[in-house]
Amino acid sequence: MSQAIAFRPLVSLAMPESRAARLVVQGFLILAGTLLLAVSARTKVVLGPVDMSLQTLAVLLIGACFGMRLGLATVLLYLAEGAMGLPVFQSTPEKGIGLAYMVGPTGGYLVGFAVMAAIAGYAADRGWDRNVVKLFGAMLVAEIAMLALGFAWLAVLMGVEGAWTFGVLPFIVPDLIKVALAACLVPADWSALRGLGIAR
Repeated sequence: MSQAIAFRPLVSLAMPESRAARLVVQGFLILAGTLLLAVSARTKVVLGPVDMSLQTLAVLLIGACFGMRLGLATVLLYLAEGAMGLPVFQSTPEKGIGLAYMVGPTGGYLVGFAVMAAIAGYAADRGWDRNVVKLFGAMLVAEIAMLALGFAWLAVLMGVEGAWTFGVLPFIVPDLIKVALAACLVPADWSALRGLGIAR
C-alpha cells in the first residue's frame, strides 16, 4: 500500500480527500492543461509544413505530472477542442480550423501527442518520475512514438523524403533538448518537495 502511494504522480499531492472535491480539482487541472497546450502551440518557429513549438515539452510535462489517465484526458480534451473549431492548434485559424486542420500536415503529430502523454504518464505512475535516467528513457520512447506517427501521416501527404526532411530532421536536436529538460524538471520538483517535507 505504501509503495502504491509513493508511486502516485506529482499532481496527486494537490488532490483533496473528498471525491467530489477531487473531481473538481481534476476538471480544473485538465482545463488548465489544455490552456497550457494552446499557449505552447503559439510559441512557434516557422519551418515549413510543420512548425516548431514548445508543445512537446508541455505534453511531456503534463503526462509526467498528471499521470497516464489525467494526462491522456487532458490531451484528448485539447484535441476535441480543436476538432470543434476552437483556435487552439499551432497555426489556426490561418491554416484552417477543426477537423480540416487535423487532417493536414500536423495530423499525425496531434495523434502522437496523446500517445506521448500516455507513455510519460505511464512512467510517472510507476515512480519513474523520481529518476532522471528512467524518466528520460520513457520520454525518449514517447518522443520517438510521436515523431513516428507524425512522419507516417506526413509521408502519406508529401512522400517519405519530404516527410523526413521537413517533419523529422529539423526536430531531432530541439526535441532531444526538450526531452532532457522535462526529464530533469519533474524529478527536481520531487526533490524540492521532499526537501520541504511535502512529499516522500
